[in-house]
Amino acid sequence: MVLYQPKNGYCYNSDTHFLFYFICENFKKYKNIKGEILDIGSGSGILGLLVSNEYKKLNLNQCEIQKMFQFFSTKNALTNKIDTNLYEGSFEKIEFDKKFDICVSNPPFYHCEVIKSENESLKIARYNDSLPLEKFIKKTSEILKNDGKFFFCYDCKQINEILLLLNKYKFNIEALQFVHPKVSKDATLILVYARKNSKSLTKIFNPLVVFDKDNKFTNEVENIYKKSSTYSIKADIE
Repeated sequence: MVLYQPKNGYCYNSDTHFLFYFICENFKKYKNIKGEILDIGSGSGILGLLVSNEYKKLNLNQCEIQKMFQFFSTKNALTNKIDTNLYEGSFEKIEFDKKFDICVSNPPFYHCEVIKSENESLKIARYNDSLPLEKFIKKTSEILKNDGKFFFCYDCKQINEILLLLNKYKFNIEALQFVHPKVSKDATLILVYARKNSKSLTKIFNPLVVFDKDNKFTNEVENIYKKSSTYSIKADIE
């Protein structure tokens, strides 16, 4: 999959690849993945495009607040011959014209107390004051169908708030996975699969470790990148 990205803006990173693989692993237990999927804060479009490319019966929808990334989401969908419906504007303010079967997102999750980039585009893409966690979860609950599936990644230090808010807005956590830079390092990222109005017990996946003792990608991470198989091109908007 060829993906154009901005030269001077937020670029997708390993988090999105890990989330895509996590989604695929959770989808293995379902026989028929179909319906309407929404990529919340689509950026360059990578997450929704990867999932839609893997599951051909899904109808892709994207929403994005930044004009630059609206361009890249559309450009990358066209480049990879995937039909998409793009909603332009703030996720929490958009009045969607339908409900969705699946929502996926790599949202801005750095806490607002973290030192911020001076680049306005990076601020919006990275820091959760542009989309606070509660507003993110509440709105997703409103636009998902009953039994709808919700996949996202987040800063694992905020796990307490994540669990409380998912419960508050009628989500049941189906699966969790923690991502560690190394075996000896604390987890930095959490991958979450929640389902609306479900009562299933939660599955905790084995930890995903990114680097081995020689600072090389672990075999599991190598396999994740092989499955994603993306080629990135940096570009300017004229």
